[in-house]
Order: sequence, then structure tokens, then C-alpha cells
Amino acid sequence: MLMTVERVPLRVRLAAAGVDSVTMLALPAVLFVLALFVYPFFYGLALSLEPKDNAVWYANYRAFFSDPFLFDTIGKTLRLAVPVTLLCVLLSVPIALRVRHMRHQRLLTTILVLPITLGTVLIAEGLLNYLGPQGWLNRTLITIGLIHGPLQLVHNYWGAFLGLLISIFPFTFLLTLSYVTGVDPALEQAASTLGARPWARFRHILLPLLAQGLAINFCLSFVQAFSVFPTAVLLGSPAGSTRVISIAAYTAAYEAYDYSLASTIAMVMAGIQLLIVAGILSARRLLYRGPMGGAKG
Repeated sequence: MLMTVERVPLRVRLAAAGVDSVTMLALPAVLFVLALFVYPFFYGLALSLEPKDNAVWYANYRAFFSDPFLFDTIGKTLRLAVPVTLLCVLLSVPIALRVRHMRHQRLLTTILVLPITLGTVLIAEGLLNYLGPQGWLNRTLITIGLIHGPLQLVHNYWGAFLGLLISIFPFTFLLTLSYVTGVDPALEQAASTLGARPWARFRHILLPLLAQGLAINFCLSFVQAFSVFPTAVLLGSPAGSTRVISIAAYTAAYEAYDYSLASTIAMVMAGIQLLIVAGILSARRLLYRGPMGGAKG
């Protein structure tokens, strides 16, 4: 007598492998990431290994690192991105600590994050109207006799620095505020009752609890700052102090029509960002190794 083996439904077999209906909900997001991030990355990597003149596969990378005009864009980008990111993170902490105790927290938060809705181009246009040679600030200072000629506040390093700071700070502030409000106030109150001064409470309680979040905040803000393009062009000196690496990639792609070299520059950008982000995430454990036990649920 033959025994019939009942076929196990696919749904049951997937569930036994740990793939249930809830897990399948993540499938559209996975496909989205593969289509818009993973595939373009590997396509750009392959394109960077195909030089325009059919040279050896590493010719573009050799050309980038041997050409001072291209290689110097790394230093110029870091000199702009790192200070802006550090200043954004450092400013966001005391402001977030102050805002979380204010009565009109939502109103103040809305005002601080308003630049997000403007965009980098509109921010640059506003700064040109305020700080340009014929801007309101220079005309006001000349009218009251404090200066005899316009101050050079834009179309240089500091113009790009200020524009980048205004456009990135709201994002950094929102993340810091979310981390700060997640710390249980009872910890600070207990330390204050025991006689700890404000700086001691911040150093020994708040900072260790915020270290993990601030490290992630720094990484996300740095990625935005490192990929700066319109601010460096509109408010900086794209042929001088703010000729960042993204401008070099744009020039290679749309002026020299060398898409292979442009992909190489993009790969170099990705590699530098990955190294710095990995270093920051590894170093964050130096400040705090324990669990986030002091946060509110």
C-alpha cells in the first residue's frame, strides 16, 4: 500500500525558516534600497574601473591621487565639512537642553527647524541679499560709518561655512533634541540632590547617555556636509577655497564628459565617508560602554 505524502504549503515552509507575513512587509523597502542605492553603487564602481581611454583598470584612481588639482579637493572638503559638523553638534546640545525645559517648546522647535523647509538654494539667496557686497548688512554698516567699503562675507570659505551651518543645524538639532528628551530627568534631579553641580551632572550623567546618539548624529550630519555642492558654488569660491570634491565630480561628468572619472571621484567620496563614519562609530565606546538604562521607555 502506497502512502501519500502531504505537500507542505509554502507559507508554512517560509514560517519555519523565519520568514512570516510580517517579515514580507519589509520586502518593498529592501527592493527600494537595492534599486536606488545598492545597484547604482556597484554600477558606479564598475564604471570607475573602465577608463575613458581604455587604459588599465586603476588608471582613474591613479590620475585622481596623482593630480594635485583633484587630490586637494579632499582636504578642502574636509576643512569645510568637519568644522561645520562639529559646530552643529556642539551648538545643538546646549540649545536642546534649554529647549526641553521651555513652555513653548513646539514653537521654538518650529522656528529652529524652519531652514529645512527653505532648501540650500533659497538659504544661499537669502545670505547673498543680507551679506553680499550690496546686501543689507554692508549697506547699513557703510551708512552709519562703521566701515568704508563692503566686507567680503560671501563668495569665500566663510560664506560657504555659514550657509552649510544654517542648512545642517536644524537636522542636527532635531536629532539631539530627541536624544535629550529621552533621558530621564530623575537622574539629574537625584545628582543635584546629592550636591552635583551642573557641569558635573552633564559630564557624568548626560554626556555618557548622549554619547551613542551624538556619534550617530555626527555621522549623519557629516555625510550631508561632505556632499556639499550648491552652497559651495553659490556662497563659496568654487574655483578656489571651496572647490570641494563634489564640484570635481560634476566638472568631470558634465564639462569633460568623462563619466568614468566622475564615478571614480564618487567612489573616493564614498570611501572617505565610510572611513570617517566607521571611525566615529568605533570611538563612541570610549565614552560609554554600558546600556542606555537611564533613558525613558
